[in-house]
Amino acid sequence: MAEKAKTQSSETWSADRLPGLDGRTVVVTGANSGIGLAATHALARAGAHVVLAVRDTERGRAAAATVPGSIEVRRLDLADLASVRAFADAWQGPLHLLVNNAGVMMLPRQRTKDGFEMQFGTNHLGHFALTNLLLPRITDRVVTVSSGAHRWGGARIGFDDLDMAANYTPQRAYAQSKLANLLFTLELQRRLTESGSAVRALAAHPGYAATNLQSHAANPLLRALMRLGNRFFAQDDRAGALPTLYAATEDLPGASYVGPDGLGEMRGKPTLVGRSRAAGDPLTARRLWRVSEELTGTRFPLSRDEEAGV
Repeated sequence: MAEKAKTQSSETWSADRLPGLDGRTVVVTGANSGIGLAATHALARAGAHVVLAVRDTERGRAAAATVPGSIEVRRLDLADLASVRAFADAWQGPLHLLVNNAGVMMLPRQRTKDGFEMQFGTNHLGHFALTNLLLPRITDRVVTVSSGAHRWGGARIGFDDLDMAANYTPQRAYAQSKLANLLFTLELQRRLTESGSAVRALAAHPGYAATNLQSHAANPLLRALMRLGNRFFAQDDRAGALPTLYAATEDLPGASYVGPDGLGEMRGKPTLVGRSRAAGDPLTARRLWRVSEELTGTRFPLSRDEEAGV
């Protein structure tokens, strides 16, 4: 699963090609804006009942009011494991699709309520816990949104200093969290396959999409450059949502990674794309899983505990 050529594309694929999703329930985290809201519009239009899992329910309700179809808003703060547990504990009935979309990007040094570095804690650990807690209810697939940033500067998982206390930079922390998303998907699929589950784990990235995510970068010059990029170079959030929608509905192998087919995977139609060698390392993926279990207090619920030393 390391860096490789694209293997599948669809030059004409669009949200209009979504299959009918009547009777299906979907959770989209961070669904009140950007590609999360764009994906919500498309999924609801296709007939799904979509739950907007958002930190700010007032903003979530305002966003939901723009979406025709079957919509529900529930509170979820991925930077607070108690909130993640409360969301999962309150869930009843089957869940067909979980879209781990929410994220923060290149923030000044901050910590989650549980004391984790904010980007790793929100982008990876929050979704790790949410997925494991909901997994007994999930019937179809889990799609986790990563980023081309997983390749930045030879990104790696700093197991000796996951919080980057000794050498924090917003860019390195973001890259680590996005690499963690891909390693999580890889190991989740391995465990699903081993347990005999038909659920699939996939990942997607939007390319360069104009959203609010870039507005929180720690560096003011970088924020200004991103505003210019959003205006003149980026694709819109509806195009940015296409890889997520493709991963969520097309018949793809588990652990697939979907992104845009254009130059540098910055824009274009959804296709299977490669990933860095680090993102395809099964040993690192297993080690990250074990560490994430320890940090979140959650475990894979569909099979026996992993044997020691794997």
